[in-house]
Amino acid sequence: MAQVVVRNIEDEIKARLKQRATEHGWSMEEEVRQILRAAVSERGRAPVKLGSRIAARFAGIGLQSELEELRGQFGVPMDLGR
Repeated sequence: MAQVVVRNIEDEIKARLKQRATEHGWSMEEEVRQILRAAVSERGRAPVKLGSRIAARFAGIGLQSELEELRGQFGVPMDLGR
């Protein structure tokens, strides 16, 4: 396996990496490996837009018809009785 040396990392970045590693229960070195794996695995894929992600999350739970598209329309804010 290859090795990569990264120099001149800010103290704050190092501290945050260490904190993330502790939260995940592994070493700081493994945390960096995980971050790098995630970064390069996303490179070839187009980002999924928020609306598509929301639709996928709630697919199949009861909505029986298409929702009307509201492009260019303004919503009316709720009156919260203030």
